[in-house]
Amino acid sequence: MDKLKRKPLFNPFGDIDILSRKMVCGDTTNLNDFNNMKYTWVSDWYRQAMNNFWIPEEINLQTDTKDYNYLTNEERTAYDKILSFLIFLDSIQTANLPNISEYITANEINLCLSIQTFQEAVHSQSYSYILDTICEPQKRIEVLYQWRNDEILLKRNTFIGDLYNEFQNNKTLFSLIKTAVANYILEGIYFYSGFMFFYNLGRNSKMPGSVQIIRYINRDENTHLWLFRNIINELRQENPEYFSDKYIKIYKDMINEGCLQEIEWGNYVIGNNISGLNSKMIEDYIKYLANLRCKDVGFGKLYDGYDKEPESMEWVSQYSNANFIKTDFFEAKSTAYAKSSSLIDDL
Repeated sequence: MDKLKRKPLFNPFGDIDILSRKMVCGDTTNLNDFNNMKYTWVSDWYRQAMNNFWIPEEINLQTDTKDYNYLTNEERTAYDKILSFLIFLDSIQTANLPNISEYITANEINLCLSIQTFQEAVHSQSYSYILDTICEPQKRIEVLYQWRNDEILLKRNTFIGDLYNEFQNNKTLFSLIKTAVANYILEGIYFYSGFMFFYNLGRNSKMPGSVQIIRYINRDENTHLWLFRNIINELRQENPEYFSDKYIKIYKDMINEGCLQEIEWGNYVIGNNISGLNSKMIEDYIKYLANLRCKDVGFGKLYDGYDKEPESMEWVSQYSNANFIKTDFFEAKSTAYAKSSSLIDDL
């Protein structure tokens, strides 16, 4: 198994030949040269990510403060648990991305990871802003740590957390690729499933400020998903021996386990008790996402019969489409959620 070495920070005699640059195990000088990139897709990614800048406190949560008290018991429970889950995901992302970056030897990729780390921190700030606004201090603490006390939620967090810890304890190329796939599961399935619940509140005219914040976060996560999809694809090009059928089965099994846990979680926290959603809709949507994610990294199909976005879930795309300029769902005004002119939608 190929052991990885942490890249040196100061390396004046590193290789400056662009064609020799590698995602891992390269000889980088760590010089950020925006005019010479091996991975040319980074330029568009970087500009899009920079254009996504936003501040949580710009979003008004006054209506949410009132709405929260009028949610049904099932909606409020789901709101609290899903928010707790999202808080954990962004927190562990903020902590883990620099660990990955220490072993990435393509400086343009590290620029992207630095921006993603910053954005994950902003997302954590957003959730704190929501809790500080709509909850009493004791309730805030209760929601904040549900990810540690709820058995099913802890199980889901443990799945991703253990994969991240594996790379901490075993710095090999294989464990790095598994960490990238775990990140891909988190960004491309876990987050999207959580967002779905908030968008359902939105179409029921509830918690508009929370929905607005989730849309901004969703826009950022689109770019993060785009980033890790490309990282995995580049690693595959440069290290095909770790993408044989044997290894792809391992990665697909990881994605499958993530989906099964996501479906179990959806049935537990949403089930058939919330207006506008039910367990079949959740399962159909998760399996569709799994197939889409697998296809985008060349892993083939995971589930038969889930090749298209379920008709029952088309409204999710309408809410999450960052470029869709239309009448706001809550106010009669035109709204655009992206400052730049284009955004690749990875839903």
